[in-house]
Amino acid sequence: MSHIRVCIAAVAVLVAPLSACSPGPRSDATPAGGGRHGVEANGGREATVTVVPGGRGVRAGGPVKVTATGGALTSVTVADSDGGTLTGSLSPDGTSWVSRRKSAPGTSYTVTATTVAEGGRKSTATSAFTTAGADKVNKVDWRPGTDTSVGVAQPVSLVFDHPVTDRAEVERQLKITTTDRTEGSWAWLKDWSGRDRVDWRPKEYWKPGTRVTLHAELNGTHSGDGGWFVRDYTTTFTVGASRTAVVDLDRKLLTFKRDGRTVRTLPVSGGTPGGDKRSWRGTAVLMAKEGTINMNSETVGLGDAYDKMVDHSMRLTWSGMYAHAAPWNDRWFGRANMSSGCIGMSKADAAWFYEQVRPGDPFEIKGRDTKGTVAPGNGFGDWNVPWDRWQEMSALR
Repeated sequence: MSHIRVCIAAVAVLVAPLSACSPGPRSDATPAGGGRHGVEANGGREATVTVVPGGRGVRAGGPVKVTATGGALTSVTVADSDGGTLTGSLSPDGTSWVSRRKSAPGTSYTVTATTVAEGGRKSTATSAFTTAGADKVNKVDWRPGTDTSVGVAQPVSLVFDHPVTDRAEVERQLKITTTDRTEGSWAWLKDWSGRDRVDWRPKEYWKPGTRVTLHAELNGTHSGDGGWFVRDYTTTFTVGASRTAVVDLDRKLLTFKRDGRTVRTLPVSGGTPGGDKRSWRGTAVLMAKEGTINMNSETVGLGDAYDKMVDHSMRLTWSGMYAHAAPWNDRWFGRANMSSGCIGMSKADAAWFYEQVRPGDPFEIKGRDTKGTVAPGNGFGDWNVPWDRWQEMSALR
């Protein structure tokens, strides 16, 4: 009986030549990366499988490629030591398979390939390779959190620990899916902290009830100067009812709307005109409901320091603009802007308003004497960028 031999030729890309399972040099040997290697059995050549990459300490970040010569692949499995797999797709003729995901740093993989030779004989072969570890790891802080309910203006936001110089490669791994096919785009910006950041926002405010999922398939992606990503990130959230705070600093009024209808109008006092205490204008997004907090003007660079415990605090920017209770300014509500930049209201009004809003709700602020428009990276000032310009801020445009 003839013995059939099937081999896997493991290749380390641009490092080692293809190794054949035959005992000596063959006249039909070809360079690494594309071999036709096999043995004669019963008058026919058996299928040969080639796997790229191969060996130990190979560079991560590339797809796994499997090819068959003298037959066709019927199945390929690429499994890591933790039981995870790299899925992939087979070519129409069955001669090649490529993983959809990239190999991750510091990971051992086993490749199992099943083939059918031209003569109809089936065989299975295995190969293994290990990727080099990451010399530098880039991590991500993302918003909003998983299983949260957010307002109609909430963007999806990722802030990176280290610089991202290969932005296009990173953005390709980011996928947003919605239950109503919402139109939107990624845009790269600088966070208030100075770190690189990428946000996805819809063209217009979210439709209430929309379910949104982020799949950041970053494991095995190199960010450039910032090093490797070594994990994926996923978050799913739901958009709640439409609730908007329209703040008119000229009239010193805040109008709260639910589903486009006015619910209540509150007298307020905004930032003092003529200097650094002025408020920001444009659309700010409620970042967090922080309750009772200590506010110290020194932390936002104001010279005449104040230090107060403040109730019903709702953060609107990283630079320190809040909506909150300000009973010490009681005589100015609805009459004059006399705060240090925040939107102050009575304690009773603030307590009521605090219960009505959630993170992600827009505050649409207008007024003649302000210190400028909320920047995209100062909290979530994304909505102050025109849509055409926002799309141009994608690395894939």
